Amino acid sequence: MPEQNGATRVLARVDAIWSWIERTLVGLLGAFAMIIAAIQVFGRYIDPADSINWAEEVIVYAAVWAIMIISSQLVRNDAMVRPDLVLRLLGARAQRWVEVFNCLVALAFTFGMLWYGWTVVSTAVLLDQTSSSDLQFPMWIYYTSLPVGGALMFGRYAIRLVRYLFFFDPRTMTVGHNLAHETSGDLMSSFTE
Repeated sequence: MPEQNGATRVLARVDAIWSWIERTLVGLLGAFAMIIAAIQVFGRYIDPADSINWAEEVIVYAAVWAIMIISSQLVRNDAMVRPDLVLRLLGARAQRWVEVFNCLVALAFTFGMLWYGWTVVSTAVLLDQTSSSDLQFPMWIYYTSLPVGGALMFGRYAIRLVRYLFFFDPRTMTVGHNLAHETSGDLMSSFTE
C-alpha cells in the first residue's frame, strides 16, 4: 500500500508540474501579445509611417497558441462545455459510463487533431510556407499549435479515462460536486493543488 501512496504522490506532482508549465506558458504568451500590442499602438502615435505592420499577426499567433495550450487545463479541471443538465438527471454509476464514453470520443477527436495537425505542419514545412506580411513568419510554427494542443488534451483525456475506469469516486467525480476552489473561498488554493 505505501507504494501506491508513493505512486499517487508522484503522479500528483507530475500533474502539478505539467499544469504549472501550461499556465506559465499561456501567461507568457499573453504578456508577449500585450507587449506587441502596446508597441504597435505607441508606434502608430509616435511614427505612423514606420510602425510595425505585423503586430496583429503575431498577436493572433500568440493567442491561438495560448488557446491550444490552455485547452488541456479545461479538460483537467472538467471545464469543457457539455450538457450538465442531462448528466445531473443520471445517477452516479450512469454518469461514470457517460463520462467514459465522452473520454473515448474525445480521445478519438484529439488524436485526429494530432494526426491531421502534423499533416498540416508537414505540408507547410514542405512548401516553405510563410506569412504574407513583412515578417515572413514560418507558418509551420503557427500550425504546430494544433498537434501540440491535441497531444496535451489527448494526455489529459487519457488520464481522465483511467480515473473514471479504475479510480472512480462518486463523491468527487460526478456532475455537481464542489471543486476545491469553489468551497475553500480562496481562489489561489486551486492553483497550488
